Amino acid sequence: MEVALNNNKFLSNIATNDGHGENSPYFDGWKAYDTNPYHPQNNPTGVIQMGLAENQLCFDLIQEWIGRHPQASICTPQGDFGFKEIAIFQDYHGLPQFRAAIANFMSRVRGSRVKFDPDRIVMSGGATGAHETLAFCLANPGEAFLVPTPYYPGFDRDLKWRTGVQLLPVVCESSNNFNVTLEALEKAYDNATESNIKVKGLLLTNPSNPLGTFFDKETLETLVSFINDKNIHLICDEIYAGTVTSHNEFVSIAEILQESPNICKHNLIHIVYSLSKDMGFPGFRVGIIYSYNDTVVNIARKMSSFGLVSTQTQHMVASMLLDNDFVVKFINESRTRLENRHDMFTRELAQVGIGSLESNAGLFFWMDLRRFLKESTFESEMAFWRIIINEIKLNVSPGSSFHCSEPGWFRVCFANMDDETVTVAVSRITSFVLKNKMLEIKTKAKKQCWQKNLHLNLSSRRLEDILSPHSPLNSPMLRAQN
Repeated sequence: MEVALNNNKFLSNIATNDGHGENSPYFDGWKAYDTNPYHPQNNPTGVIQMGLAENQLCFDLIQEWIGRHPQASICTPQGDFGFKEIAIFQDYHGLPQFRAAIANFMSRVRGSRVKFDPDRIVMSGGATGAHETLAFCLANPGEAFLVPTPYYPGFDRDLKWRTGVQLLPVVCESSNNFNVTLEALEKAYDNATESNIKVKGLLLTNPSNPLGTFFDKETLETLVSFINDKNIHLICDEIYAGTVTSHNEFVSIAEILQESPNICKHNLIHIVYSLSKDMGFPGFRVGIIYSYNDTVVNIARKMSSFGLVSTQTQHMVASMLLDNDFVVKFINESRTRLENRHDMFTRELAQVGIGSLESNAGLFFWMDLRRFLKESTFESEMAFWRIIINEIKLNVSPGSSFHCSEPGWFRVCFANMDDETVTVAVSRITSFVLKNKMLEIKTKAKKQCWQKNLHLNLSSRRLEDILSPHSPLNSPMLRAQN
C-alpha cells in the first residue's frame, strides 16, 4: 500500500506536475548555495548568495522601533492585555487598523501623492498568494496574460501552476534598454489571437524585477490605453515601489488613474503589493491585492481565507506602519542605504570593465557579461553560469531564467548581505576578471611573438632558400611578386 501511494498515478496532476518551476537555474543556484553556504569563519570559500532579492539593510531601524514599542507585540508584558482579542477568530477582511496601516504605508511610499482606500485592501499570504488569487479571479485555465521580458521566474509558479493560465512573453531588447513598446505588445497580442489563445490581461512589474528600472508617466499612459482598447486587465506588481533611489519620483498606476480618471475603465486595474521588499519582511507573508474592481475585491477576499496573514502579525505591522514619523524616517534611510550599496557595487565592477543596465530601483542590478560568453547562445550562458557558481562561488541568476531574449545578462542581488560579504563578493569577481585579462594578454603576446619571429625568419634569408624546390610557393610568378 505504501509503495502504491508513492506512485504518481495515485496523486493529482496538479500536485505532481513540474509547474512549480524548481527545475529552473534560478532555483538551482539557491540549491548550490544551500549545499555550500558562505560563512566568513566557518566556510570562507563557500557560495555567496546573490540570487535572493531581500532587503536587510535597515533591520537596525526596525529593531530600534520594536525596542521602544514593546506593546506592539501581544507576547510581551506590555502587550499581553490584547492577547485574547488578537488570538480569537478574526474576519478574513483583516483587522481594520491593519488595513488602514497598509493603505497609509502604500500612500507614503508613493510620496503621499495618491490615497488608497482601506476597504479595497485584500490581504494574502505574500505577493505569491496575491498573484495566484488574481489569476484565479481574472482568467480561466488556458487563457493568458502578456508579460514583458525579462520577468521574475516565480511568476511561472505563482500565476500558472495551480490556475492553468498561460504567460505569453512580450519580447523586450537591450537595444532600447528593455523598454516595453506598443509594437511589441501588439505583436504578442496578435500572435496569441492567431493561436486562438484568449488574452485576459497584461502583467507588469513596476519597478522591474530583474531590471531595477521603472516606467515613466508617458509609458504607463500608453500601457493603460492599450489594455483599455483591448478590454483586458492590467495587473501592476509594485512590490519594489519603496526601493526607488533616483530623484525621479516613482509613478504608481494609481497616480495615473487619479490624475486622468477617464483614461480607462478603472475596473480593469489591479495592484499587487507586499511588505517583503520595501520593509524587508518576507517572512511575515504580508501580501496585498488592491483592486479598483468591486467584484474582484469581494471574490479575492473570500479566496484569501486560504492564505490569511496571522492576526498577531497584523497587529504588530499596524502599530508600526501607523507611526508616520517612523515610516518617513525608514523610507528615506532605506533608499539612501540602497543607493549607496548599489553605487558601490556597480562602481567596483565598472573598474574592471563589467557594465550593467542603468537602474535606480530594486534590490539588484542587471549585469552585462555578454563579452565573457564564447558564443552568443543560451548554452554558452549556462556554461559560464556554472563557472560563476562552481569556481567564483557566487549565486547570481542567469538571464535565461528570467526569459530574457538575449544571452549574457545576469541579475545580481546586493541588499541581502553585510558590507564584509559584499567586499568578498566584489573581490572574487574582480580577481576572476583580472585573471582572465592576464590570460588574454599572455595569449595575445605569444601570438604576436610567434608572428614576429616568423616574419624575422622569413626576412633573414632569401625566400627561395627556405622553400623546397618542389614547393608550390617556389614558383617564378611568386618570386617575381616578392
